[in-house]
Amino acid sequence: MATKKAKEKAPWDRPTPHEKDGKATHHLTPAEKASAKRAAKKAGRPYPNLVDNMQAASKGSKKK
Repeated sequence: MATKKAKEKAPWDRPTPHEKDGKATHHLTPAEKASAKRAAKKAGRPYPNLVDNMQAASKGSKKK
């Protein structure tokens, strides 16, 4: 993946957020869940994967 930084790890290779900073994990809101489901359906998947959920969470946090 040429667009990624050399030191950046893949999402599944990174520790979960609560493992690195001691805070609770971010749960998706119903709107974020719906956004992830739409992205999965658009990509032809029956349910959202990690990447769909991460994109939905990042879009939701920008609106705050």
